[in-house]
Amino acid sequence: MLRPLLAFTLMWLFAGSALAQGAAVAERPLTIAAFGDSLTAGYGLEAKDGFAAKLEVALRAAGENVRVSNAGVSGDTTAGGLARVDWVLGDKPDIVILELGANDMLRGLSPARAEANLDAILAKLGERKIPVLLAGMLASRSLGSDYTKEFDPLYRRLADKHRVPLYPFFLDGVALDQALNQPDLLHPNARGVDVIVARILPQVRQLIATTRAAARPPA
Repeated sequence: MLRPLLAFTLMWLFAGSALAQGAAVAERPLTIAAFGDSLTAGYGLEAKDGFAAKLEVALRAAGENVRVSNAGVSGDTTAGGLARVDWVLGDKPDIVILELGANDMLRGLSPARAEANLDAILAKLGERKIPVLLAGMLASRSLGSDYTKEFDPLYRRLADKHRVPLYPFFLDGVALDQALNQPDLLHPNARGVDVIVARILPQVRQLIATTRAAARPPA
C-alpha cells in the first residue's frame, strides 16, 4: 500500500510544481517593444508624454503586468528599421508593435521597397516567434493617386502574409487635427498620443492575452 501511495504523492507534487512554474511564466511581466520612428519615439514631447510611456500607463491601469520599451528612432525609415532590428531584439521583447513607413512615404520612397523591408523585419520577428502588432500608415493624398494606391494596401498584404494582427492606421483619429498635433501637423501632441493609445489599446490587450495563453501549459 505504501508504494502506490508514495507514487501518487510524488506525482501530485510534481504536477503541482509544474503548474506553478507554468503560471509564473504566464503571468510574469511582459516586455513590449514599440519599434518605430518619431511617432513611437515621442518626437517633440517629454518622455512621459510619448507613446511608449502612455501605453504602459494605460495597460497597467487596465491590470496588465507589462513594461513598454521605447524602440522608436526619429527619422527612421523601413530600411533603418531593418538595419537595427537585431539591436531591438537584443532586449528580448515578448511582443513588438511595429510602426514604420511614415518616413518612406513622406520622402516619396518606393512603396515596393518599404514593403520588402517590412517583410524582412516581420520574417525576423517570426523566426524568433515574437508576437507582433503591425501598425499601418496611409499615404498623404498630396503624393497623388498612383502613389496612394501602391502604398496604402501594403500593410494589409504583410499582415495577411505573416498572419499578424493589423492596426490599420497608427494616426487614426489624430491625423491633420490641429488640436491633437504639434505645429508641424505631422507629430501628435500629448493629447493626440492619448487618442492613439486609447484606440490601439484593445488590440494590444488582445495580443497580450494571446501571448499569455500560449505560454500557459495545457490543462
